[in-house]
Amino acid sequence: MARLTRAQQQERTRAAVLVAARREFAEHGYVEAKIDRIAERAELTRGAVYSNFTGKRALYLAVLVDDVERARAAAAPPAEALASAGQALGSFARVWLERLPFLGDTPGSGHLQLRSLSGVLGTEPARAALAELVRFEALLLALALEPRPGVPAGTVRRAGLALTLLHGAAAVAENAPGVGDPFDLARAAEHLASIALGDDPEPAHLTYVTPARPAEAPWAPPAGLRDEITGRQVDLGEDGVVVVLGAGRLSAAEDALRSAGPEDEVTVVVVTGDPAETGRLARLRIVDLVGCLRRVFPADRLPRARVVFDDAGAVPAALGHLPAGGADPDADLDLTEIAIRVRGGLVTAHATGRGAGYAAARHPSLDPGRSRAL
Repeated sequence: MARLTRAQQQERTRAAVLVAARREFAEHGYVEAKIDRIAERAELTRGAVYSNFTGKRALYLAVLVDDVERARAAAAPPAEALASAGQALGSFARVWLERLPFLGDTPGSGHLQLRSLSGVLGTEPARAALAELVRFEALLLALALEPRPGVPAGTVRRAGLALTLLHGAAAVAENAPGVGDPFDLARAAEHLASIALGDDPEPAHLTYVTPARPAEAPWAPPAGLRDEITGRQVDLGEDGVVVVLGAGRLSAAEDALRSAGPEDEVTVVVVTGDPAETGRLARLRIVDLVGCLRRVFPADRLPRARVVFDDAGAVPAALGHLPAGGADPDADLDLTEIAIRVRGGLVTAHATGRGAGYAAARHPSLDPGRSRAL
């Protein structure tokens, strides 16, 4: 029998740790789980566990990410689109609510099924990133609900209300399994699609955003990146807008998407200074949402934006904002905002700082006939 390579052995060890960790978290929950018991279950040393995962929090998030990636891969698209936004929102709620635990489930297994983060996020940056992720999830749901090319702010707010309803139901079910009728919750979500909220004007701060700098620079984007919504490889050299956002600034994607033209391909590149924890948190939330969307919306009705995870910081490095081969220790990647407009293989506009995506999306195209989406 051929000997395993170092990479193959490491992958086998990592898989064994994940299996053991899932059993440990299902039996004991996150708080009471022990790394020593996980190592014993996997028939490995404690050091072998820590050589693959930085700690219990990173390991728990890895287990949840593994679960949602499997669920997304198994998600079968519907035969056809639903007739109205209300029906689509109700169907989304029914799919999402399948995670609610039953009365007989153990607390640990129920928490895993819920993708529970109770007691997991102990730092302010992690909680801030979660708040940004919730807003980004509402944006992605709204993009699926609203016909293209644009998405009004009111639709994003209604999507946010629906997600608040669902997460609230999950918080109750976590401590009192069996409480709440999923069918009633789905009907309530369906009615949220028609609630009158109005479309807010552009946020006041956008008036003060520095315009993007005109450019005419060659663009050699990193290869091998994948759109998490479609699963296809992404070519960042295509015409459009590329917005690089830290996990703590993801809500800024809404301003960029609402300001882009109907012909623009908009790609949101998610970066973080802590791929093991904040990066996994971002992947968990976004992949989980996309898995639900795939079961409700046909491929041509999935969110218009492309979403790319860039754990290595390859895209900001290619734009000259990070040293090649590693993150800048003095830079807070979770607060990153960088955006470019690409046309004909060239970077034609470049913006950084607050509102960078908005600035790049608003920058005039070489095509004088370009119009805004809204």
